[in-house]
Amino acid sequence: MLGLKLPTDPRWVNIVEKNIEEILTDHAYCEQKAASTAISLIVSFPEYTDLVQAMTALVKEEISHFKMVHDRIIARGWILGRERKDEYVVRLMKFFPKGGSRESHLVHRLLYAALIEARSCERFRLLSENIEDNELAEFYRNLMTSEANHYTMFLSFARRYGNREEVDQKWQDLLEYEAEIMKELGKKETMHG
Repeated sequence: MLGLKLPTDPRWVNIVEKNIEEILTDHAYCEQKAASTAISLIVSFPEYTDLVQAMTALVKEEISHFKMVHDRIIARGWILGRERKDEYVVRLMKFFPKGGSRESHLVHRLLYAALIEARSCERFRLLSENIEDNELAEFYRNLMTSEANHYTMFLSFARRYGNREEVDQKWQDLLEYEAEIMKELGKKETMHG
């Protein structure tokens, strides 16, 4: 369903289980960045009313997810660590060339967002099915549905605002590129890397 070309190695969960504090901190910042991305889309493309409405709702949802993760950090007696560089996102964002029309810039941003949400959904599913911490397994099972909805929403907007055939080709090309990135990642207790 997610269209990912290279699934995460299930052994990634073993890496995560060795440092739950680290994955929760990384996850909290992923939720914060997702809210920031939605705000940025509102600021950059205010003329797309349906996008602004959807992103406004998404900001609320993502920041509530941030709070949920932060609450789990606090409940375990930890504090939110400092933000880490997300190597996955940094490398992913190099795929589309800079410049171009506003429309192509919007489509590219939406495709990046769709892919990040798809990978998050896949990682949440892995955690929900394989992590030994029952509370976190249920937490990630519940979040998995939201991430799948976000992925489809971003992809749908990209297809709405761009030429469908071109967007679908860009999406396939981006998926192939992401699979190459993922061959080198998945060895750290980070949500994407």
